[in-house]
This record gives sequence, C-alpha cells and structure tokens, in this order.
Amino acid sequence: MWFFTDEHRLLEKSVRDFAQSVLGPRIEHLDETEQTDKSYFKKMADLGLLGITAPEEYGGTRMGCVAATIAMEEIGAVDASTALSDLAHSYLTVNNIATNASEAQKQKYLPKMISGDWIGGMGMTEPGAGSDALAMRTRAVKKGDKYILNGTKMFITNAIIGDVFYVYARTGDGRKDISTFIVESKFPGFKMGKKLKKMGMRASPTGELIFENCEVPDENLVGGENQAVGHMLKNLDIERITISGISLGIARASLEVAVKYAKERHQFGKPIADFQMIQAMLADGQAEYEAARFYTYGSAQMWDEGKLTGSSSRALSAKVKLVAARMATKVALDAIQILGGYGYIKEFPVERYMRDAKLMEIGAGSNEMMRVIAARDMLGDL
Repeated sequence: MWFFTDEHRLLEKSVRDFAQSVLGPRIEHLDETEQTDKSYFKKMADLGLLGITAPEEYGGTRMGCVAATIAMEEIGAVDASTALSDLAHSYLTVNNIATNASEAQKQKYLPKMISGDWIGGMGMTEPGAGSDALAMRTRAVKKGDKYILNGTKMFITNAIIGDVFYVYARTGDGRKDISTFIVESKFPGFKMGKKLKKMGMRASPTGELIFENCEVPDENLVGGENQAVGHMLKNLDIERITISGISLGIARASLEVAVKYAKERHQFGKPIADFQMIQAMLADGQAEYEAARFYTYGSAQMWDEGKLTGSSSRALSAKVKLVAARMATKVALDAIQILGGYGYIKEFPVERYMRDAKLMEIGAGSNEMMRVIAARDMLGDL
C-alpha cells in the first residue's frame, strides 16, 4: 500500500519469510492430522507479532492496526490456521487486556502473553448465543473476594491449549449487564471441553470452555461490573478489520496457485491461460482482491489515525469484513475451478484455502450480521 512505512514493509517481508520457511513446510501435515504446533507462539513472539498493538512497557511494539493486518495477511497466505490462533491470542486477548485492564492486570498478564509463555483466547460465544452475544447465559456471582462463574463457551479458538482467557459473563438481569474476567486455566472449576472437529482451520484448535463453580479472584474483574459491552464492541471492530487480513492472504495465495497452473496446464494444444473464461476468473479475482485490500488497509489506517469511533467504526469494520470474506471464498472456489480435478484433491492447496476461507464468512460475525450492522447504519438505527 502506498502509505506503508519502511517499518511496515520490513514487517511484511519478515513475516512473509517466516510464514514460508517455518509454517509452510508443515501446514499440510497439521491440517490433515488436526494438530497444533504450540512452538509457533514462541517463534511469533521473537518476531514481535504477539504484541503488535500493545504498549512497549509490557513488551509490545504498538505498531497498530495496519501492522496487525499485515501480519494476518502474510501468515494467512501460507497457514490461515496459525493466523487465526494468533488473532485470538494477540487481538482478542492481548489487545483487550492492553486496552481495558488495570495496571496490575497488565503487568501480570501482558509480558508472559507477549513473550509466548502463556497462550490466550477469548470466551464470548455460547451454545445458545452466537450472533446475539448479549443473550449469553454464563453468569458470575460475587462471593467474598471471588466471583463464581457457571456456564459454557463454545467455538473458542485456542481452547485446549490456552492458559489465559478473556471471558464475558452476565453479572445482572439486564441485557447489557455483562462483565469481563481474566480467567486462568488453572483456576478451580475451570475445564476444557471437547476439541471440535472442523471443515477448515484444522490446525487451529477450537473447543469448549466449561465453568462449573469456577473461582475467579475479584482482582481479575476487568473495569468494573457491567462495563463489558462497550469494550466488547470496540474490540470486535479491530478484530473484524484484522481478520480481513486473513481473507486477503487466502485470496492472494489462491490466485498465485491458479495463475501458475493456468500457464502450465495445456489443453487443445495451448495453455488454459489462453482461454477467455480462465482469464475472466483470474481478472475478476485479482480485481476483487485488490479492491478488498485497499478497503481493508484503508480502514486499518483510519483506525490507527483515530478516525473510527462509535457507530461509524462498527459499520465500517462490518462492511470491510463482509467484502473481504465473501471475496476470499469466491476467489478460492474459482481457483479450484481453474485447477479442475487437481483443485479438488489435496495435491494442490486450493481446496484447503477454500475450507479455511469459509470460516471468515462465519466467525467474528457472520455475513448476515455484517449486513444487518451496515443496513442499520444506513437507516440511522445503529
């Protein structure tokens, strides 16, 4: 992008090199076996990737949303699963703590998370509360110097391997009476539920978090009771911009494979790249990728400049995610079509790209919810 600084370009190159040399050789095996390599967190920490949005005094680099999106695109182009796990750790957990937690909480948790010693995740979605997050039923009740949590969180990235979770729970009877807690996996009453088997993002663990009279020290309440909704909405905005970077990476990788194959594959005596229908799919995919890329990084730049607040932030981040997610799935599907039978088998990675891309239309807010948010903004109801 024209506004990338020298620091951004250095980050782009270093993350691309890391993804290709470290993540690339193993992703097919990890995807096939549904395994996660926890050592990647330490390696990403060495590159400064686990604290891109966090202040320097806790080990972060505070490079901002543009830098975070660059990291997501470059990792996502090679190994979307690791990009997703990094997103849950760095932006859903580290960024939330860095933005909303007390000084004591920041000092206790951020250095170990930014160094990769502790792996983080966020607990918001529940079995009966997905798009309607405020319908959550997990409840926290104050008893003495502790809160007792009861409930279940579902579809949680980095469940199974996580050490620290940023958990939302109900602390009153009103719809917005939601509070946030930093919950360690070693707390009494905390259990990891089953690991979920998935269509895509198979090297990123997803599972349940179960709270059965889970004891959380009152010092782990973030920002006071019933103050979580505002924090939740703000962090969802940066999540939706940065996760769009994963969609960009998947689309870019799909196009690279499709272009190479179209040049090499011959039918009727010439490369299939000479056929107009193939050219149309390639041209449309590249144009749609570039349009989504400008939209995503332009929004990330606005975030870093402090120009996105309130309803304008929610609407723009929703539209960015909608555009990027739909684009990535379409481009990946077209890449499979261009490769034909080879695209449908695991000899080429485009079938994995498509499986991974589909989650982008569901996680962090479904396409349908992104349209609702955008429409409400247009109608003045947001």
